[in-house]
Amino acid sequence: MSITILAVDDSLTIRNMLDLTLREAGYDVRLAEDGREALMILQDFVPDAIISDINMPHLDGFGLVEAVRAIASLRATPILVLTTENAPELKARARAAGATGWIVKPFEADKLLRALQMITG
Repeated sequence: MSITILAVDDSLTIRNMLDLTLREAGYDVRLAEDGREALMILQDFVPDAIISDINMPHLDGFGLVEAVRAIASLRATPILVLTTENAPELKARARAAGATGWIVKPFEADKLLRALQMITG
C-alpha cells in the first residue's frame, strides 16, 4: 500500500515540483492550490501526510492546520509546513496550531523526503 500525500501551495511551480519529487519517490499525490481547496479534498480523502504552504489566498496554512486539527479523522495526520518564511515566531505559531514540522523553500528533495519518512514511519 502506498503512502498518500496532500500537497497544498498556491504556486503552480511549487505544486509541480512537489508532485514530481513525491511521485518519483513512490508517493501517491493529491494537489490543492489553497487551504480552502484542500479542505474540500479532505472531505473525501484521508492522506497519510499533508504538506502546506503558509502564505496562500482564501485560507492560509495556519488556518488550514487549525481546520485539519479540528477534524477528528485527521487529528493525527502529520502536517509539514513548506514556506519561504523562517521567523521563529511563525514556526512557533505553526507548531501551536498543530504542524508537525517546518521546511523552508526552496526545498531540497532529499530533505523533504527524509522529513516525510520521519513523520510517516
